Amino acid sequence: MENQLSTNIDESVPTAARMYDYYLGGKDNYAADRAAVEELDKVVPSTRRLALNNRRFLQRAVRTLAQEYGIRQFLDHGSGLPTQDNVHQVAQRIDPTTHVVYVDNDPMVLVHGRALLQQDERTAVIHADLRNTEEIFSHPDTQRLIDFSEPVAVLFNSVFHCIPDSETDGPPAVVRRVRERLAPGSLMLMCQLVSEDPEVRASVTDFMAQATQGNWGRVRQEKDVAGWFDGLEILEPGLVEVSTWRPDTEVAPRQLTYEWVEFGGIGLVR
Repeated sequence: MENQLSTNIDESVPTAARMYDYYLGGKDNYAADRAAVEELDKVVPSTRRLALNNRRFLQRAVRTLAQEYGIRQFLDHGSGLPTQDNVHQVAQRIDPTTHVVYVDNDPMVLVHGRALLQQDERTAVIHADLRNTEEIFSHPDTQRLIDFSEPVAVLFNSVFHCIPDSETDGPPAVVRRVRERLAPGSLMLMCQLVSEDPEVRASVTDFMAQATQGNWGRVRQEKDVAGWFDGLEILEPGLVEVSTWRPDTEVAPRQLTYEWVEFGGIGLVR
């Protein structure tokens, strides 16, 4: 698919990135995003806790990949707006030479991300659609920072629910295209919003599609996510609700309710 992304920021139309920023307590959001969050909470009231738990999962996962698997290259698809303890900050605490490339289609992410990273030559932000694998992998910043002959961690954290099903550009196709380009020893982190309740899947999918003016995919089921890991060796503890993925302590925050959850894990490329 061709890249036709706009660089204009429309404050009147909510985006998943800015709604997520608001849930995390950030300030890079607008009235439309906050109003959308309030409406979404009426349908799925556990979403703020879910967003916080997802962010903690990402931080634990990046730390694990850097410490235990020696990963020094990260390619983060759908990275969202910068917040506290971003991927490069977590990874570079383990090894300051770690390289990170962020990818997002929200122009606000590009503006804020590049401002944050002006002095960091080992990190870059690319404005691209995560489905444009060729554009992302061939981008000058990706070529400069990522050596695909060596292991790399590719992150699809809480983002696949933002793209619709498609034989050529749906999640399975994107995963397949990316995986084919990765060296053995690479890892793929993948999770998304899921629900086993058909009413929740339908109501949230419809609400988000309308709120974001079509920039949305759908809430899926656990079995859909599991299919993306075919051919990968799934790291312990397997595919789970992410607050239970290698928690730091036994008293770590958990989901309060389970009308929908963030579900996924990490797979190793052999």
